[in-house]
Amino acid sequence: MFADYRLRLDTVRSTLNTVITPIQFIVDVPSRVWFWFDRMSADYNELLGENRALQAQALILQRKLQKMAAVTAENIRLRELLKGAKRVDEAVMVTEIIGVDPDPFTHEIIINRGASSGVYLGQPLLDANGVMGQITVVSRFTSRALLITDARHSIPVQVNRNGVRAVASGVGIFDKLELQHVPISADIKKGDLLVSSGLGGVFPFGYPVALVASIGHDPGQAFAQVRATPLANLVKSRQVILLSRRSAFDSGRSLPGTAGGSDD
Repeated sequence: MFADYRLRLDTVRSTLNTVITPIQFIVDVPSRVWFWFDRMSADYNELLGENRALQAQALILQRKLQKMAAVTAENIRLRELLKGAKRVDEAVMVTEIIGVDPDPFTHEIIINRGASSGVYLGQPLLDANGVMGQITVVSRFTSRALLITDARHSIPVQVNRNGVRAVASGVGIFDKLELQHVPISADIKKGDLLVSSGLGGVFPFGYPVALVASIGHDPGQAFAQVRATPLANLVKSRQVILLSRRSAFDSGRSLPGTAGGSDD
């Protein structure tokens, strides 16, 4: 202490500290930079991880939203289908389309009901809007149905307004049917509702089939050219209705060609 006082070493020490401080600061810069970089890297990685987690959550929520939209649409279709089922007097079975024939010239679908559920050959198939077709192949758990627009299919119909009968045949186009052998003098107008006539022993009476779209008269032909648009949504329907054989006809007649199906 005496030496410090006599030699004024405290002044020297203060001067040295003043000189050394910038050097210490410069020497400490790399460690500070490294600490800052490490902190920024940690924050960046944390933000990156949080961003990825949020993206994953967004995808999950988007998937759930899409699923919810599909479920909502399916519920709407089911409600429409059940309303359609309530409008008929026959016993019905609700089923679902699980496959479509890839051949563009063949209008066939596959449903998830078969002989084990009581499905039989010739069983009428409808959706919430009208007649779709009939069962043509039955296996144990699935069945194949021919749509009314297939070129091999025909259905007896009648004009709902006046009872004029005709046969509606498919032409291989989903939105078109043609009425066969309609006299030129027949009272059929554009917009007329065509319903199943009950003739032929397959489709019971009174189910909506199509609306008359156009009527042509060729002077060189004995019959009118009548085209109709099916009412059933043949392309978009997913849930469909099968009519039961036991109550399909009030007369109690059984449907023909039931071999290969399952008797009730």
